[in-house]
Amino acid sequence: MSPRPRTKSDEAVLAAAWRVIQRVGPAKFTLARVAREARLSPATLVQRFGSKRKLLLLLIGGSRGSTDQWVADARTRITLELLYAFFDCFAGMATSPKEMANHLAFLQIDITDPAFHQLALEQARANERAVKELLDEAVTARELARMPTSRIARLLMNVSGGSLLHWAILQEGNASDWLRADIETALRPYHHDRR
Repeated sequence: MSPRPRTKSDEAVLAAAWRVIQRVGPAKFTLARVAREARLSPATLVQRFGSKRKLLLLLIGGSRGSTDQWVADARTRITLELLYAFFDCFAGMATSPKEMANHLAFLQIDITDPAFHQLALEQARANERAVKELLDEAVTARELARMPTSRIARLLMNVSGGSLLHWAILQEGNASDWLRADIETALRPYHHDRR
């Protein structure tokens, strides 16, 4: 007897899991919530993924390589605008202060659990590499002046994290505009057209 066909792909379940994480954070994340979001039974999720922890690791591990793919897919844009668009993705993960709090709660797991930390570390390094590549391209295209791109890439990643946290506390405007203004300020000394 052949197994019954899956009614939901793994990608659809992972997308549902991501929505649950954004909405309730890791402390209230359960297979039952994901099952409701994906319109599957909890037993189906247990059978397919094994446990909440395994599902979370798969969710985080599935984002590996997404940074490089994102940059490759967006190569047709003007380089500097592509850099700003890259950081817009970070702001898009925290559309409200509550979502930002949920991401911070998940960050605690990323920092303290070795398996999650390894995945977070790989993603952080990929993000920093992507920013450096975009800065290198912006310098080559003469959109930005020469700079130590490795150091500036790290600076921009630090600005990104701090900016979104500060926005969540002050709750002024939207995260995307707030973060873009801070990234633009950090890059202003390297603009060719600065006065």
